[in-house]
Amino acid sequence: MTRLLPVILVGLLLGCNEEPANLIQHTAHHSTQLPPQYPLGQAPAVEYLTTNQVYNPESVIPPQCYTKTEGENNPCYACHQSYPNANKRSNMMSDGGLQGNYEFSDVGSTNNWKNLFVDRTHLIKSITDDNIMQWTATDNYQPFINKMKNNKQWRGEFTPIDNLANAQAAFDTLGIANDGSHWIAFNYKPFPSTFWPTNGSTGDAMIRLDKTFRERHGQYSHDVYFANLALVELTVKALTSVTVPPISEIAIGDDLNGNGKIEARITHVVARNRYVGDATNTSLAPMLYPQGTEFLHTVRYLGVDNNGEIFNAKRMKEVRYMKKHKFKHRNSLKGAYMREDKEKLSESLPKTIYLGDRGIDNSFGWTINAYIEDKQGELRQQHHQELAFCNGCHKTIGSTIDQTFSFPRKIAGAAGWGYINLKNQKDVATLNADEGEFLTYFKRVGGGDEFRQNQEMLDKWFLENGDVNEEKVKQVDNLYQLIMPSKSRALALNKAYLTIVKEQSYIFGRDATLSKAKNVLQTVNTQQPPLKPEHQYQWDIRLDWPSTLSVNEQGGSK
Repeated sequence: MTRLLPVILVGLLLGCNEEPANLIQHTAHHSTQLPPQYPLGQAPAVEYLTTNQVYNPESVIPPQCYTKTEGENNPCYACHQSYPNANKRSNMMSDGGLQGNYEFSDVGSTNNWKNLFVDRTHLIKSITDDNIMQWTATDNYQPFINKMKNNKQWRGEFTPIDNLANAQAAFDTLGIANDGSHWIAFNYKPFPSTFWPTNGSTGDAMIRLDKTFRERHGQYSHDVYFANLALVELTVKALTSVTVPPISEIAIGDDLNGNGKIEARITHVVARNRYVGDATNTSLAPMLYPQGTEFLHTVRYLGVDNNGEIFNAKRMKEVRYMKKHKFKHRNSLKGAYMREDKEKLSESLPKTIYLGDRGIDNSFGWTINAYIEDKQGELRQQHHQELAFCNGCHKTIGSTIDQTFSFPRKIAGAAGWGYINLKNQKDVATLNADEGEFLTYFKRVGGGDEFRQNQEMLDKWFLENGDVNEEKVKQVDNLYQLIMPSKSRALALNKAYLTIVKEQSYIFGRDATLSKAKNVLQTVNTQQPPLKPEHQYQWDIRLDWPSTLSVNEQGGSK
C-alpha cells in the first residue's frame, strides 16, 4: 500500500490570538539511508536531526501503542475511548475501536521506538549513586530562563516562575506563584501509568488564565481570578457546583453561589453562562477552556534523599507548554476531527504545523512548545521531529478533554488548588467506576506499567499467579505508597534516562527502561485484533472525588 510522504508546515504565528500565517509547505524526506559511514538503521539520532531526515513519520504513535496485549492485557483504554453521549462532549474523536483494532499505516506498523530494546543495565554501571544524586539536585530551569531572557532573537513564549525548581519556595498554599506571574499550581492525580514515578519521572502542572479573567476594571483581583478558575473547572469537568477558596462576591460584583445575595464571603460557585470580572463578555463553552488559557508542565527526575524518600527533583527532563491561541467552537472542532479522519482515509501520514520558536500548532487551537535537556543537561527547545511526538497525545485521542489530561484530573474544588502532593491523594475511582482507578488499571493491564516489565510493581502488588493483591492495594493510605519506586529503582531509572540524554536519542524513545522490552511488538500484524471484546473497557478521564457535587447531565456521565 502506498503512503504519502509526511508534510511539515513551517510558518509564523503573528500573535497569540491569530491563526498561523505565511505557511510554507516543505516535504520532509523519510529516508532509510543516511550518509554512507553509517550502516543501515545505525545512524545516531542527532544525525537525523542535523541532516533534516525524518526518522519516524509516525512519531504521533507513542511507544505504549506497541504493547503486546496477548488479547487480554489492556493499557489502551486510558487513551482510546468512545462515549455514548459523545455529541455533548468537545472531544469528538470516538476512537474506542482502537482497543479492538490496529489501525496503523504501513510506516506505523514498524515500531521505530528502538530505545525500548536497549539493555541499559551495562550502560549505567559507570554512573555512581553520588553522581546521579548530584545531577538531579541541580537546577537547570533558572539558567534556562536566564538564557532565554537575554536572547533578543527569541520569538517564542517566555514563562518564568521564580524558584520553580523548589516548589515550596515557588508557590503558596493555594498554588499561587509567589513571583506575581499569576501561574497557579494544582493538585491532580497522575495519568496512568507513564506519569507514575515508579515508571521514571515526577512532574507537576500549572494553569494561567488570560489577563481579563484575572482582573476587574483593569486591576488584578484575587476574587475574580479564583471565581473564574472555578468556572473553568465547572465547564471542563461538566459540574453544576464546585467549592472555591473563600472569595468575596462584593469584590466581584455578582452572585456566584446562586442564593440571590451578594455576600462578603462564599465558598462555592454554581454553573452559569458567563465568566466574571473583565471577562464578563466571554461565555462558558461546555468542556472547553477559554481562549488564552495556558498550561505549564514540568517532567522531572526522581529526587532521592539519603533516607530513600522520593520527591520532585530540582532538575527537569522537560518543560512543556500549551496555550490556547484560538478558541474554536464546536462546529469548527468537528471540522478539525473530520479533516483528521479524511487524512487517514486518504492514507496521508501525520502533518505537523511547525511555528519556529513558538513550537507547533495542533490544529485544535492550541500552540504546543517543549524544552528538553541537551547533552550537557541544559534545557533547549525541542527539534521539530521531537515536538511532533507531542501531537500523539495532545491532538486526537478520545479520552482527553479539550486536548488536555491533567486539569480534568485535578482534585475537585478548593482542595485541588496547591502544588501536587501524592501523599494527600487516595486511589479514587473514575466516573461510573466502582473501585480505585489504579487498582482497576492493575487488573486490566496485568502490571504496574503498560509494558508489564516493572518488576518492582509486580513483586509488590501482584500475587505469584499474576492476579492483583487487591487486599494489599486497598490498604494503602495514599498514592505515594502505591506508585513511588524504591530508592534503588529511582536511582537506576535516573541513570538510565541520563544515558539517553548523553546520546540525545529522544527520537528513538524517551522511556527510561532498564532492560530490553519483552512485551512490546517490533512489527504489528494489523490483521490480528489486539484485544478480545471482553477485555475492552469504558473509562472516563475524570475522577469521582469525594464530594456532594453532581455532574451536569449535559456533558457528564453520571
